[in-house]
Amino acid sequence: MTAALPDLDEQVTVRAPGKVNLALCVGGPGADGFHAIATVFQAVSLHDDVTAFSDPGAGITITISGEGAGIVPTDDTNLAWRAAELLAQHAGVDADVRLHLSKGIPVAGGMAGGSADAAATLVACDSLWGTALSREAMHVLAARLGSDVPFALRGGTALGLGRGDQLTSVLARGSFHWVFALADGGLSTPAVYEQLDTVRGDLVVPEPRVPDVLLTALSSGDPVVLGGALVNDLQPAAVRLRPELRQVLEAGTEAGALGGIVSGSGPTCAFLARDHEHALDIAVRLTSYGVCRTLRAAQGPVAGTRIIG
Repeated sequence: MTAALPDLDEQVTVRAPGKVNLALCVGGPGADGFHAIATVFQAVSLHDDVTAFSDPGAGITITISGEGAGIVPTDDTNLAWRAAELLAQHAGVDADVRLHLSKGIPVAGGMAGGSADAAATLVACDSLWGTALSREAMHVLAARLGSDVPFALRGGTALGLGRGDQLTSVLARGSFHWVFALADGGLSTPAVYEQLDTVRGDLVVPEPRVPDVLLTALSSGDPVVLGGALVNDLQPAAVRLRPELRQVLEAGTEAGALGGIVSGSGPTCAFLARDHEHALDIAVRLTSYGVCRTLRAAQGPVAGTRIIG
């Protein structure tokens, strides 16, 4: 028997943004092995779109297109699959949905593409299945899926504490313009944290705290000050694992960036520009240096996860 195709009238498309960590301050490992962090997230205009199609009785299936589609799993190890399954269990409905992920966020690049897909899937399936979750319930499910998923729902600019899921809005005036240098291959987040612990050894690590100068730069909308205040405690560990990142960061400085940083656990590098034209100039110069696979210009902050169709 030929399986019936899903009714294409019963579909929801949701857009979720990627992120850059303007500050990522990491404490020591706790008894559970997790590190407390203090971070400032900013949502940027690189996004993934997730379309959820009604497909009664078929279970969960995933198809993928776009940036890095060939290396993203389509089984239950995909965070979007887990998001649909978790929502169905929470709401007591059948987990029947066909998901299509259109990727624009670098895969395994430290920009939370998987978390964006999970957030978008929660919103899409909530709408498709009529489960009508409250904002608070959605946040709780998001936090169960991963530390970055709650911010993908929220967007904008926010301070993240704990594992990054305890969020508070941060005032950010105007727009900030970014150039993202994408690398070949990814970096394992657990491996980067393990390397960080190795580098630190027996060093007593203070409680993580975001520098005041960075928050002041955001509130005043000053990209020059913000560029000098960018900080990522994971950066030395990421560079140890991928030494070529040092060359990328140096090239960004030579190209005129106001500041450069490894995004999250890497290997994507983020460079701050004065404005859109300056970002394009940085991208052209970095292209001529040949130090990365490709480049993307984006701006932030942008809205969080939202239905677009």
